[in-house]
Amino acid sequence: MTTAVEPMVRAERVRKSFGHHVALRDVSLTVAPGEVTCLIGPSGSGKTTFLRCVNHLERISGGRLAVDGELVGYREHGGRIHELRPREIARKRREIGMVFQRFNLFPHLTALENIIEAPLRVRGERRADAVRQAEELLARVGLADRAGAYPAQLSGGQQQRIAIARALAMRPKLMLFDEPTSALDPELVGEVLEIMRQLAEEGMTMIVVTHELGFARQAADTVVFMDAGTVIETGPPATLLTAPAHERTRAFLAKVL
Repeated sequence: MTTAVEPMVRAERVRKSFGHHVALRDVSLTVAPGEVTCLIGPSGSGKTTFLRCVNHLERISGGRLAVDGELVGYREHGGRIHELRPREIARKRREIGMVFQRFNLFPHLTALENIIEAPLRVRGERRADAVRQAEELLARVGLADRAGAYPAQLSGGQQQRIAIARALAMRPKLMLFDEPTSALDPELVGEVLEIMRQLAEEGMTMIVVTHELGFARQAADTVVFMDAGTVIETGPPATLLTAPAHERTRAFLAKVL
C-alpha cells in the first residue's frame, strides 16, 4: 500500500482581483515535491500574479492556496480563515526562494555580502557559517572568483546567478522564478538556464514563469498554459508543446515557436 504524497503546492480555485480587474480566475493546479512546473502564456495572463500569491506577496481574493500542506498567509481555525501576523508570514516566506526578473541585488554590497545578508539577519546564522555557505554557492553558480565584486561590476547573467545563490542560501523547500532571463542579453541567457537545469536535476521543487520554451521542454515535468487569468491547459512538455489539445494553446505556440 502506497501513501499519497502531499503536494508541495496546491491551488484550489484561486482568485485574485485588483479593484475591478480580475487577474486570476479559479486557478487550480498542484506541484509535487521535486517537480518542475513551467507557467507559459501571453503577457498579462496572470502567471506572475500567481507566483506572487504563492509566497503571499499578493493576498488571494478567494479560493485556497497551500504550500507543503499549510495555507499560504492564513490559518484555519474553527472553520474560519484568519490571516497570519506579519512575523509569521515572514517566517513562512523564508522557506520559499524567489528570483525576480530584475535581480534586486543590494548595489552597495558585494556578491558575497548579498548572499550572507538574509542568513545573518533572518536566520541568525554565525557569520563564519554564512560565509562558508556563500562561498560554496558562489562556486556552485560558477562565480567563486567574483565574491568581492559589486553588482555594477557584474554582467546581467552574473547578477542573476548571484540572485539565485542568494535565494538558495536560505535553504528553501520551493523555488519561484519570475521570467529570470527576460532582462538578460540573449548571449547571457544560457548561463542562467544552466544553473536552473542543475537545480531541477538535483530535485529542487520549482515553479518557473518563462518564455524560454526550450528550457520548459528540457527541464519541466509539467507545463501550464495560462491566458486571461485562467489555466487553459496542463500537461507534460512533450505533449503540451507539440500536440496541445486546446485551440488557444495552439494559437499561442504558433506565434512563439
